[in-house]
Amino acid sequence: MKKFLTLLLLTSFVIGHSQGLISNVPNRNTTSLNGVWNYIIDPYQTGFYSFHLDQYDKQEKPAKGAFFNNYHAQNKQELVEYDFDKSPTITIPGDWNSQVPELKYYEGNVWFKKSFDYNLKDKKRLFLYLGAINYKADVYLNGKKLGAHEGGFTPFNYEVTSIVKPTGNYLVIKVDNTLHKEDIPTINTDWWNYGGITRDVTLIEEESSFVEDYNIQLKKGNANVISGFIKINNLDASKNQISISIPKLKINFKGKADSNGILNFEIPAKKISYWSPESPKLYDVTVDFNGKKLNDKIGFRTIETQGDKILLNGKPIFLRGISIHEENAKGGRANSEEDALRLLNWAKELGCNYVRLAHYPHNENIIRQADKMGLMVWEEIPVYWTVEFTNKNTYQNAQDQLTAAITRDKNRASIIIWSMANETPVSDARNNFITNLATHTKSLDNTRLISAALLTHNGKIDDEIGKSLDIIAFNQYLGWYGGNLEDAEKIFWTTPYNKPVIVSEFGGDAKAGFHGEKNERWTEEYQEYLYIQNLKMIEKIPHLSGTSPWILLISDRQKDCCQVFRTVTIVKD
Repeated sequence: MKKFLTLLLLTSFVIGHSQGLISNVPNRNTTSLNGVWNYIIDPYQTGFYSFHLDQYDKQEKPAKGAFFNNYHAQNKQELVEYDFDKSPTITIPGDWNSQVPELKYYEGNVWFKKSFDYNLKDKKRLFLYLGAINYKADVYLNGKKLGAHEGGFTPFNYEVTSIVKPTGNYLVIKVDNTLHKEDIPTINTDWWNYGGITRDVTLIEEESSFVEDYNIQLKKGNANVISGFIKINNLDASKNQISISIPKLKINFKGKADSNGILNFEIPAKKISYWSPESPKLYDVTVDFNGKKLNDKIGFRTIETQGDKILLNGKPIFLRGISIHEENAKGGRANSEEDALRLLNWAKELGCNYVRLAHYPHNENIIRQADKMGLMVWEEIPVYWTVEFTNKNTYQNAQDQLTAAITRDKNRASIIIWSMANETPVSDARNNFITNLATHTKSLDNTRLISAALLTHNGKIDDEIGKSLDIIAFNQYLGWYGGNLEDAEKIFWTTPYNKPVIVSEFGGDAKAGFHGEKNERWTEEYQEYLYIQNLKMIEKIPHLSGTSPWILLISDRQKDCCQVFRTVTIVKD
């Protein structure tokens, strides 16, 4: 039986968990701090260091010039230059590159300030949740440092119960989007390094003891058992009643957490309508802890491999996909539900049943919408190109980002693949780095598949790291970064792995409206010929189980960025 994928491909010519993370934030008692914030550009970090580079937040009495103090000069003679209330404003969530023309190419430090009132009720607790800040954030509330976080695409949170006041709170965040060679990602990437508070800023109000995290999925190897855990923050042993309710499955499970605040469970379930692209069934699920309910919508499905096949709910499936960057149509970091719907609806219009979210965890909005729309998802962390694989701190950073992504998204049925890396150079250190990430992932979630976008040489899909992966994926650009398109039909691939193979990237660019011969680069005719010839080669790849061409992207963030549309067909027997 043949499977067809018709893709309307848009390409662009472009130069160029943390411990204690709270999950399911959208369904909690929250207050948004999104909206208009004040900002101050600080390329020399004068609001962070003295002129002798003494860090202000490490001093017992920080100077008035420390920006996180939100100080206002008391008279006209006082030597204090900054004033947040008189500084320009910006919309949060959002990047500074697309909102402030002067900052389009800026990489460095910018301070942000938001004032708010909050009347916290007695015996309640309050947490500040930050969806993502690129890249490093130093966070202060009312002049007190909450902490620092590295990683531009994963959430983090702090408890602020003892700091928040009924009126006159000021949240100050220093954001630095400068990348370093030891970072994740490292200095060189091929996506725009948007700086800023790029995702929602939220206050979460909770009880003294509450459900911090949970995992509710089908048990590995048994499609008729729902298993997982409930994690209670600050468990009070005298009040320890937990229930899990799934009315449509007639499930009303009751239990108690252990001394560590963890309830592990297995619940038999009958007549489950399994989630799939054709029928993306989501069940209403309620976790009740001492009468406080936390609601979610969860789909149940199995995803596994058998030989060189990918099995969804026990049946072979071919992944008809497209790669996606987190950018909106106007140019800028995509962050809204509308952005997510726009991108995923384009993918659906192309005939996709799967999307590869490159090269970092995307906004939670797009994962939840994929759940509803029946699109399978590849989620990736930015272990990208030239990472310092021998650096222990770099590895810990990567593991922390991976943990945060899994903690946030593990209950989303749409996610079928956790990806460890993209196009990393082969070495023993790199192999150990990625193998350790894969092992860590399995310890957190053994129900999904593991992959990484690899590189190949001379038609051999034999990367050593393939031993640790469930799916062998690789990027190839025949006719764009090398190779002769005329010989495409003659190219044959080999692999020692009897595992599913995905061509995670392929394609080429063109300038919209630029026409010529099919052998002239940048013409629409060349791009068309490139896809035709690549597909002739791809169809012969052994164990082929999916493709995700590069890339679905609509953006006018660069004047020299031109788009062109092409229709191609992938045929898989």
